[in-house]
Amino acid sequence: MKVEVKHWHAVAQWRWDTGVSSDDTNKGDDDEGDVCGICRVPYEGCCPACKVPGDDCPLIWGECSHVFHMHCLLKWIGTAASKQQCPMDRRPWVTAERKIGGSPISTGNVTGSNGPTTITADANPPRPPPPGS
Repeated sequence: MKVEVKHWHAVAQWRWDTGVSSDDTNKGDDDEGDVCGICRVPYEGCCPACKVPGDDCPLIWGECSHVFHMHCLLKWIGTAASKQQCPMDRRPWVTAERKIGGSPISTGNVTGSNGPTTITADANPPRPPPPGS
């Protein structure tokens, strides 16, 4: 018997590396571990300010281990009610230094209505070299 493939369709899936294993996020029915604590949209989706998920809607990690869409956190930090605190545990917000591939992620300063805040975000993650190079 001879088989000939006339068409095929590739399927791909991606996830943000939030530091939570996929086993941990699948334990409960509501998957609290893989949604932004501010907008309640899954990390694989995009925040309400964005139209397309991915590198243009990055995640940001706090030293308290909470993760948010960067745009959601910037909007939160810009409000007077935030008092520059984590929205989940109300500790002072300090952005965690995350390393990808052995190199730290770039750091920038953002000024909100309550003064300057240092934000570290994975806005431009390193890309792997193309196959064959």
